[in-house]
Parts: sequence; structure tokens; C-alpha cells
Amino acid sequence: MNAIELTGMVDAQHQLRLDEPVPIAGPSRVRVIILVPDPGEEIDEKAWIQAAAKSSTFDFLKEAGEDIYTLSDGRPFHDER
Repeated sequence: MNAIELTGMVDAQHQLRLDEPVPIAGPSRVRVIILVPDPGEEIDEKAWIQAAAKSSTFDFLKEAGEDIYTLSDGRPFHDER
């Protein structure tokens, strides 16, 4: 299963209106996960990561064939904050 992240709004009729077209040739059934911020709060990175971790959407990343990088790939990144 693949994941696509899009943004949108729920209108007054409780219909989801996406900000852009879905990049899928339809018709096709999909599963939808909606992350709703608390009133006055934006969806932050931590909330997104927690929701993704609980979802089976990204289970394909646990497959051995997806583990294509080693510790010798790339260069270390050190956050200077």
C-alpha cells in the first residue's frame, strides 16, 4: 500500500475538499486517514509521526527489500540548534 499526503478542508456540508487533485487514475477505492487539529492548533510534525506510526499504511517500509541504505551511505548531519 502506498501513501499520498494531501491537504484540504471539510466544508459546511461535512464533505472533504482537497486542495489539489489526487494523483491516482480512477475509479479506485482508497483508504483515507484524516488528521484533525485541536481547535486553535495546527497539525504538528509530532502528531503526524504518531498517527503514521499507528497506521498500517507504512508497514511496507519494514520489508527487507525497502532497507536499501547502510551506515556508510551519505554524510552525518549534525543539527546546530
